[in-house]
Amino acid sequence: MTQASAALKLREYETVFLLKPELPDEVVDQTKERVRTIVNREGGKLLRFTTWGKKRTMYPVKAQPRAIYIHALYLGGPALVSELERNLRNLDNVLRYLSVRLADDIDPDTRPVSEDIKLSGDIDDNRPLGGAERDAERAEMGVFDGDGDDDDDMGDDL
Repeated sequence: MTQASAALKLREYETVFLLKPELPDEVVDQTKERVRTIVNREGGKLLRFTTWGKKRTMYPVKAQPRAIYIHALYLGGPALVSELERNLRNLDNVLRYLSVRLADDIDPDTRPVSEDIKLSGDIDDNRPLGGAERDAERAEMGVFDGDGDDDDDMGDDL
């Protein structure tokens, strides 16, 4: 293998990052554009963004029971992932992120760039909260009794 053809091979990565749930679409798009700029600046190739929408988290992340999930699929090297994660760590709107290497030695010319996808998510802001969401909401309002149940501890001595 020649050195020129070895330089064309990149690794395939995916990064999922969680944004604050109250962010407007414009701020979400700005964050995605910043990630796109970093990938291009570091010599990578962004294949696709998928916005999974607002979803409940398994447990509160930075005191947030919900988050906007964004999935980025891209080609690049280890330095690109380090730079991307450094930037995500410094953004206040990013709650959490995780990057995973999917494949090695990918020729960028064989991977087409796809159109960004936006899914609706599964959170309806008008739906009553349940479980951890309800407890977090009650704690914010100051009516949480701390025992993890629905009641107000009235009439429990039957």
